[in-house]
Amino acid sequence: MQRLFVLALGLFLSLSLISFSAQVSAQSTDEKITVTVGEWPPFLSNKLEGGGVIAELIRDIFAAEGVEAELAFLPWARGYHETSIGDHNAMGVWMHKDEREAEFLFSDPVLIEQFVFFYLKEAPFEWQGLEDLTGYRMGGGIKYSYGPEFDAALAAGTFSMDRAPNDRANFDKLLAGRVDLYPQEISVGYFAIRENFTPEQQAKITHHPKAILNNLSYVLFPKSLPGSEALMARFNKRLKEFKDSGKYQRYIDRLTAKEAS
Repeated sequence: MQRLFVLALGLFLSLSLISFSAQVSAQSTDEKITVTVGEWPPFLSNKLEGGGVIAELIRDIFAAEGVEAELAFLPWARGYHETSIGDHNAMGVWMHKDEREAEFLFSDPVLIEQFVFFYLKEAPFEWQGLEDLTGYRMGGGIKYSYGPEFDAALAAGTFSMDRAPNDRANFDKLLAGRVDLYPQEISVGYFAIRENFTPEQQAKITHHPKAILNNLSYVLFPKSLPGSEALMARFNKRLKEFKDSGKYQRYIDRLTAKEAS
C-alpha cells in the first residue's frame, strides 16, 4: 500500500512539473503587442495581402523575436496619438522629427524612401542640381515638403508647382501635359501608376534615376510604456539580423520588381 502511495505521489509530482513547465513555456512565447500603421501603399495598406511589404517586414521581425505583432490600420494622426499615450506598443513607419523625440524612441532605420521626378518619355529630362529645374512646371502633394532645399527653391520661384490632393490627379496632369514633372517616392509612384492607368498610359511615364531626396523611416516606440526601450532593442537586434543575412533585401526587392524605366 505504501509503495502504491509513493508511486502515485511520484506520478502526481511529475505531471505537475510537466504542467508547470508547459505553462512557463507558453508564457514565454505567447507575447502579443499591437503596432499602429497608416495607409501608404505599397508599403502599408489594409487593402493589400499581408498589409503591404513593410507591414509584413515589421510583423516578421517581431515574430523572429517570439512576439506576435497585430497591426492596427488607423488614420495617421489617430495612430500617433493613441500610441503616444501607450494604447499601443509601437507605430510605423515615420520619419524623424526632433519634436517627436519627446514622446517616442526611434528604431534603427526600417525603410529608405527615394523621391524621384516622374516625367513623360516623349519629353526627355535631365537634371543635376535644382538650378537645372528653372522654368519647369511641377505637380505636387498638398502641403507636402520635398526637403528644405527644394522648398526654398520653390519659394524663390526657380520652378512652379501645381498641387493636387492625390497621386492620380498629379499623374493625370502629367499625362495631359499640364505639368512637366511630378516628384514622388519611387515605389509609391509606380504603384499609383499601375493602379490607376491603362498599360498604354503606364508606358508613357518614366522617372529620372537621380534622387531628389532620400528619407529614412522608423518604427517608433512610446516613452509612456516602461517596456518600450527593451522591446525596441529586441526589434533592432532582429532587424540587423535580417539585413546582415540578406533577408531584409528580399522584402525591398518586392517593392521594386515591377518598376520600369
